[in-house]
Amino acid sequence: MNIKRQGNKPIASLSLDLDNVWSFLKNQGAPGWETFPSYLDIAVPRFLDIFQQWDLTITVFIVGQDAALEKNTKALQAIATAGHEIGNHSFYHDPWLHLYSEDEIEQEVALAEQHIKRVTHQHPIGFRGPGYSFSPAVLKVLARRGYEYDASTFPTFLGPIARAYYLMTCKLSKEERKKREALFGGFKEGLQPLKPYQWKMGKDRLTEIPVTTMPIFKVPIHFSYIMYLSTFSSEVALLYLRIALWLCKLTRVQPSLLFHPTDFVSQEDVPELSFFPGMSLPTYKKLAIVNKSLELISSQFNVLTVGEHAKSVAGARQLPVLVPQKR
Repeated sequence: MNIKRQGNKPIASLSLDLDNVWSFLKNQGAPGWETFPSYLDIAVPRFLDIFQQWDLTITVFIVGQDAALEKNTKALQAIATAGHEIGNHSFYHDPWLHLYSEDEIEQEVALAEQHIKRVTHQHPIGFRGPGYSFSPAVLKVLARRGYEYDASTFPTFLGPIARAYYLMTCKLSKEERKKREALFGGFKEGLQPLKPYQWKMGKDRLTEIPVTTMPIFKVPIHFSYIMYLSTFSSEVALLYLRIALWLCKLTRVQPSLLFHPTDFVSQEDVPELSFFPGMSLPTYKKLAIVNKSLELISSQFNVLTVGEHAKSVAGARQLPVLVPQKR
């Protein structure tokens, strides 16, 4: 794979987790998710149009259940046709994937692969766990199935706070709450590296591209967080992003930054997701923030897919090696 570079700019990668309406409702314990409501016909054309304007190709992590439904075929095929890398985001989008047995994980990953490949004609080489969930068993399955990288780690100290807020606002049974006890990870997640490394599982190795958080402070800088800050002040939110990018360059972190479809829609488009942070921000403001963010990033970095990012770091130097621990 040829990695496009411009001048002496450092590299960055962009990705989008294609979480659908039903997955948000399911995780919230809200009714109606079982019919798999979708906003892909709204969100996908918007983000494809914006990335085309900026001449950027990114990685889109697709949920297998969406690929299995014919109503989503047109939107998912449009993503692949536009040249974006397709990644695996599990089949059922259960954030407690780390609780699955190895056999259950194998079935989950394989079923998602089957439907994603059938619809997009791409075989995923990268994986991101729903809710940043991973385990030694997940990584072992990925390595065995020939994946080149994982992108599930989220090095932040704010996981327990995010989980507390989530459990306060959701409507779940005691059994469902128990499944989500490790959602977003614990305080120790903040100790994970920001720079890429390799997982070692016996003889198997797998490159890890962490979702970047702000260097030093380890607070989130993904775009749903930027949108949430923008409900108070878009100027402050963009300043926050500028500071994060500056710290990345200062500490030589090659950022891997994350979008969601909710960054391209608002409660005007999807009233049932009005509970999600940042959805009160009008669509036109969200799209303006996305455009300004892409201007900031592409002016300072060579933007790659996550797959290109993984190939670049694997070939450039000896990566640190870590042994995964059970969460």
